[in-house]
Amino acid sequence: MSSGDSTQSNFQDSAQSTFQAWLIAVIVISCLSVAGTAVGAYFLYKCFTKHGLPQININSNSTPANPSSATDGDEKMTAQNSWIEDATVERFLNNIAKEKPIRFTRQQLAGLTRNYTIRLGSGGFGTVYKGQLPNGVQVAVKVLNTGGSEDKRLMEQQFMAEIGTIGRTFHANLVRLYGFCYDSIVRALIYEFMDKGSLDTYLFDKSHTIAWDKLHEIAIGTAKALSYLHDECEQRIIHYDIKPTNILLDHNFTPKVADFGLAKLCNRENTHVSMTVGRGTPGYAAPEMWMMGQVTYKCDVYSFGILLFEIAGRRRSFDASLEEDERWFPKWVWERYENGEMEKVMETIGVDDEHKGETERKLMVALWCVQYQPERRPPMDKVVKMLEGEMEIVPPLNPFQHLLSSSAPSKDLWSGTSLSSSGADNQGLRFHSLQQQQQQQEEEAARFYSLPV
Repeated sequence: MSSGDSTQSNFQDSAQSTFQAWLIAVIVISCLSVAGTAVGAYFLYKCFTKHGLPQININSNSTPANPSSATDGDEKMTAQNSWIEDATVERFLNNIAKEKPIRFTRQQLAGLTRNYTIRLGSGGFGTVYKGQLPNGVQVAVKVLNTGGSEDKRLMEQQFMAEIGTIGRTFHANLVRLYGFCYDSIVRALIYEFMDKGSLDTYLFDKSHTIAWDKLHEIAIGTAKALSYLHDECEQRIIHYDIKPTNILLDHNFTPKVADFGLAKLCNRENTHVSMTVGRGTPGYAAPEMWMMGQVTYKCDVYSFGILLFEIAGRRRSFDASLEEDERWFPKWVWERYENGEMEKVMETIGVDDEHKGETERKLMVALWCVQYQPERRPPMDKVVKMLEGEMEIVPPLNPFQHLLSSSAPSKDLWSGTSLSSSGADNQGLRFHSLQQQQQQQEEEAARFYSLPV
């Protein structure tokens, strides 16, 4: 073989080897690429399965930044209205799941209420309509009255109070706020719908009946809601208007406290809140709420006590149609208790033997709650324990002592500290024996409830 042929043969062998090496490399790289793609696709699949597909916010500019922007033409209204109808419904439902109040437009409210066709009720605050969210949840839409300038200012204060209090809370016995509307025309609040209406219907309307055990559960549930507002929220919330019309009932008669239009947030360090105007409803509001001075969260305890009397008696706390000595139910109960005639109370109420014990328990707790001096009223967590039978109820003091004497002892029974001297030496002989007895009862109760308020 010639040298030329040998050289050509060696070149061909080298080229063939190089080609084979490159071919193997390409095959290996292709296999690795396919494997990498498969692994990446697997992880993307797992990610989407867990978190869902990313959503494009097509509504970032559809909600007006201020009331005046709500009237800017048909195109913006159409874009706003499409918020419920389009893909952002999913975001809407996710926000509700996160318990955040949603800001609605008035066009959305018209859709939710079908142009306000079902009216549930009305009052000085405005009108309530029935509606339904896109996920089928029924709601109550409270459209607030605007009225004149003074009415508008008051409405705005109540509007902000509702959003600022119930909008930041969640409890099984508090009505849930789903959202609100605030623009130049409509101011509204959107709540969960309560099938059974308000408690007053079942207490004062003889055409509606409710079992005694359900009434006891309603009393305990309402007490738990107030205990949560007073002691478990980041800031203490004072409701200021506890009464039967503000206790709503769902289909299972579960009570939920509503109407936070008068509510107020306060720091726990500030035990007293200044009152410049009277708040609450006459007959339910604590005496100190009409004295334009300092009040505490114990004003809610007083209102709950009046409510408890009405739950236990299935009657109003004051009924002018009855005999004079029976008109004011709390005082009549105290007089019967003081004379050892509680059986007469049970007969008048008409409670059966099975529920006499829990009914008397409610009345004893109510007598503690309506004490004239706030320091004598128990905090709501103690009220819950007494109603549930987890805490003994010592004999209550006379809530109406102030009607006989203006210098009754003033001790904080729930912390055992004296707030002022009794001044008993300056009393007339007529009240001396009564005050000694009252002071002995007070000292006994203070020892028993020696817990911080």
